[in-house]
Amino acid sequence: MTPGMSKDPRPTARRRKGLPARPVRAAAVLASVLLLPLLQAPAAQADEWRDRQYWLADYGITDAWKTSRGEGVRVAVIDTGIDSSHPDLTGAVTAGTDVSGAGAPDGSSSLGPNREHGTLVATLLAGRGHVGEDSEKPKDGQPNPDGVIGVAPAAELLSVSAWIGGSNPGGIPIEEQIPQAVRWAVDSGAKVINMSLGSTSTAWPESWDDAFLYAEQNDVVIVAAAGNRGGGIAQVGAPATIPGVLTVAGLDRGGEASVDSSAQGISIAVAAPAEELIGGLPEGASRYARWSGSSAAAPIVAGVAALIRSAYPELSAADVINRIITTAEDRGDPGLDPIYGYGVLDAAAAVGPGLPGAAVNPLGTIEEWIRIHRRGSSPDDAAVPPPVGEPAPDIPSAAAPEPKTSGLESDALPAVLVLGFGALTAGVAAAGAIRIRRVRRGGGEAVETVPGAGSDGGGS
Repeated sequence: MTPGMSKDPRPTARRRKGLPARPVRAAAVLASVLLLPLLQAPAAQADEWRDRQYWLADYGITDAWKTSRGEGVRVAVIDTGIDSSHPDLTGAVTAGTDVSGAGAPDGSSSLGPNREHGTLVATLLAGRGHVGEDSEKPKDGQPNPDGVIGVAPAAELLSVSAWIGGSNPGGIPIEEQIPQAVRWAVDSGAKVINMSLGSTSTAWPESWDDAFLYAEQNDVVIVAAAGNRGGGIAQVGAPATIPGVLTVAGLDRGGEASVDSSAQGISIAVAAPAEELIGGLPEGASRYARWSGSSAAAPIVAGVAALIRSAYPELSAADVINRIITTAEDRGDPGLDPIYGYGVLDAAAAVGPGLPGAAVNPLGTIEEWIRIHRRGSSPDDAAVPPPVGEPAPDIPSAAAPEPKTSGLESDALPAVLVLGFGALTAGVAAAGAIRIRRVRRGGGEAVETVPGAGSDGGGS
């Protein structure tokens, strides 16, 4: 399904073969997101949050629900923690853990300077929605009418809370948190893992090798965000450069490559919507935000992977990934390219019948990479950058696209950029505080000041 062909037509941006280069910080800074506020919808109107979820129809997700809604599939969200008391996540989170040493043992604490991130990701991936005071209960088989409905609204979520950015009071560095998180997710029955985090480095610590190999050997699909140019990540970094990982680039509202909400690189596999998205905020009240970033595109693709694994439980992780990339609508240069990967996500086609299988993961294997690149490695070369993550010499460049209006300018405040989440192996990059306007349904507004990464005084 081609975005822009729905009943609600929208202007289409001109095609771009490349994106303008932007400075990249030297530190391996975890991926950033753009958070924009969503103004209050009058109580007498239809649920405005649901009305704004354009990606459900435009990318074939509602059609895919005729085949599957993710029943019986566990998806792990390695992030800042999920607040399962949010009304749209009732019954969604079935287990969890904390790998930071600073959170609740069940992963329910919202951690770090970007504490909203995990709940935003979770609602987009597997939100159940809810029934508002002015709404009727849904008929059998229909989703709840209000709030955020996720791509895989019947999937089970596993919350793995990590401290991403700033100084972790739990004392566990991020390079140790990530492999622990991946292993716990696999051991807890996850068939899909979402990692809406990234870095400015193509390399990853050697300590990650065994964990990602463990996931590969246990037939788990790992989905990672490509990173955001607007956050200083011009090129895809780890974990999205790890062979076998399904890396997701971001699209703007018109279905074209997003200048701010997507990096570029030859490890990109597929592109999905990353701008003007809606997600739930933590602490249980019916609050929402509009946000952007490849951090939001990744759970959309992870949700589609859950739909496939639910509909066809006999398929391998390689088969699932192959379905997603072979049914994607080609964009940019023909075939695989560093902007769109294999193309734009088509959820309905990906869950369709009669698609060919894959003997091996078309995105490569970490087992093979370890065999070739870690032989005889020493502590001094523990973080050897993978071939898949190095810049392609023929990546085209182009002038910045002309500014476009979204049609929502009258009800939107300027974007608030949450700068780098934190450092993998270096100090924390400095950033100021951010302000997020939270909106309660049928109530007033509450404005909270949230520390940005590095506001604790960490250096770069």
